[in-house]
Amino acid sequence: MTRRWPDELWIVRHGQSAGNVARDAADAAGLHVIDIAERDMDVPLSELGARQSAALGRWFAAMPEDARPNVVVASPYVRARQTAALVREAGGLAPGAAEKVDERLREKEFGILDRLTRAGIERQFPDQAEARTRVGKFYHRPPGGESWVDVILRLRSVLDTISLHHAAPGSRVLIVAHQVIVLCLRYLLEEMSEERILAIDREGDVANCGVTRYVLAPSPDGGDPALRLEAYNFVAPLEEAGTPVTARPDAPAAPKG
Repeated sequence: MTRRWPDELWIVRHGQSAGNVARDAADAAGLHVIDIAERDMDVPLSELGARQSAALGRWFAAMPEDARPNVVVASPYVRARQTAALVREAGGLAPGAAEKVDERLREKEFGILDRLTRAGIERQFPDQAEARTRVGKFYHRPPGGESWVDVILRLRSVLDTISLHHAAPGSRVLIVAHQVIVLCLRYLLEEMSEERILAIDREGDVANCGVTRYVLAPSPDGGDPALRLEAYNFVAPLEEAGTPVTARPDAPAAPKG
């Protein structure tokens, strides 16, 4: 049999960001543009997002050392790197854990729809609003941006890298990224259809610092061991710490990318 995966794989969305807060304010005020100064990749965690990330780190820290993540791979966006750093500072990683940043885990790119609310998109780019409704979010690519399929294409190589470099016994990998990344990785790991992953998406947003966990398990048909989903959008680490759970999409555009 061929071993292709680590013992465990955790996929975590970053803590609440200042962009999440700005988006809520723009939606509540009926604005067309989300008021935030930084580039999307530079948007930091909010104060609550930092608390959420530290709570997640303490949850990992409560595990035995040989059960904690020993490899962390984060999106290069500030909010994801800050989340990973706060997990580490709280003692949530195994001693000597490798820490990496991978640009393929970046947020979905929104192109000309960047920073627009739903009302703003419908006002400034009605053709794009109509095209997205007609084609669906899985395949719609705004000018200068990405579709879900584009994101999935780059994530295929991320999983190939994990398979190549982190499949040894004892490997436990933590990915820290974004909402669409979490969903698209589920699509790939569980070999889903477009309909299935979009149905999961419609059920609710991925929570900030929500945990998706896979464990390596024997194949029921005697084939190669495979990753089995054990938890999705697991927020008990935040609830146990008394930290509010948040689950709003990020700032760049109102429709979840």
